[in-house]
Amino acid sequence: MENTELTLRYGCNPHQKPARVYSKQGALPFQVLSGAPGYINLLDALNSWQLVRELRSSLNLPAATSFKHVSPAGAAVGVPLDDRLKQAYAVEDLELSPLATAYARARGADRQASYGDFAALSDIVDASTAKLISREVSDGVIAPGFEPEALEILRKKRKGSYIVLQIDPNYEPGEMETREVFGITFEQKRNNIIPTFEMLKDVPTHNKNLSEAAQRDMVLSLITLKYTQSNSICFAYDGQAIGIGAGGQSRIMCTRVAAAKAENWYLRLHPAALSLPFKAGVKRQEKVNAVDTYLRDDLTAIEEKEWEQLFDVVPPRLTAQEKEEWLSGLKGVTLGSDGYIPFRDSIDCAARYGVSYVVQPGASMRDEDVIQACDAYDIAMAMAGIRLFHH
Repeated sequence: MENTELTLRYGCNPHQKPARVYSKQGALPFQVLSGAPGYINLLDALNSWQLVRELRSSLNLPAATSFKHVSPAGAAVGVPLDDRLKQAYAVEDLELSPLATAYARARGADRQASYGDFAALSDIVDASTAKLISREVSDGVIAPGFEPEALEILRKKRKGSYIVLQIDPNYEPGEMETREVFGITFEQKRNNIIPTFEMLKDVPTHNKNLSEAAQRDMVLSLITLKYTQSNSICFAYDGQAIGIGAGGQSRIMCTRVAAAKAENWYLRLHPAALSLPFKAGVKRQEKVNAVDTYLRDDLTAIEEKEWEQLFDVVPPRLTAQEKEEWLSGLKGVTLGSDGYIPFRDSIDCAARYGVSYVVQPGASMRDEDVIQACDAYDIAMAMAGIRLFHH
């Protein structure tokens, strides 16, 4: 029997009872195959599914995203991993399918933020992807289907409480959508525009060279931003987001947050970070946290002492010069912006972090200032002509 309603334990917070989700017309477009999803789980699931579905449609590659609190911590397509990335993402011991590779990239972008994520996958989940998910700390997954072995693996996770949702891949909601805030009903046309390569034709900068990889990363960043709480900035590289600045009140602050995450992502690939000599028995997530701690320069004395307990021989820290030299190797990054870039400060910031390409809506009064900034750094910028705010 098709369900039109699903009762939830509670809403956003435990005191918000009763709570449910329901369809005003027809059955719910998903089935619960395992676990009991909550209010926030479903917000993550339904937003993340749209993201990976659109990545699959526009880029014709398996896609994955790792969602936390209604914004992606990472998003990616199934571009093969080199040995360095396999080690950084802690998947060097696995045989990865293209879909599993996409999730390894999405999860690997910001492994701290992805702790306890909700995963979304564009394709039918295979055993390779299920094995990867099974060993990560994650709340649930949504996908259009699951191979029998994959479903068996996922149903055993968290003693059977892991949330597994199967979405109808052919489901399309109505053109109009509504929501209520403080008893007032809002209505708008659903944001059903899908970023594609066609949006990248307006390139007003002197440098007009958009490589195929850059165009892929531009589309990836725009689709990622479409499902990120605004304001938002996405740094993308090699088929994945490497830094997302979400929900900031100023665009430059979003840029700085995304840049800091991209910097951390690239520093995690430093040989010293990849070869930290952990004691035997240090757990998987403890290693993730320890690598990020290793790269920080603002530890308290107590933090430093706690971190040192993870090693028999405490490794030397990277110097500021060593970090700077390593970061100079990061080039060819794409910056995407969900709204127009109002000042050149975001370009000045981005240029320090290997950004070679920018995609944004344009139509700011200061577009010319931003174009001039891109020209000064030899950055190629496309004006997509579409704003992608998400609230």
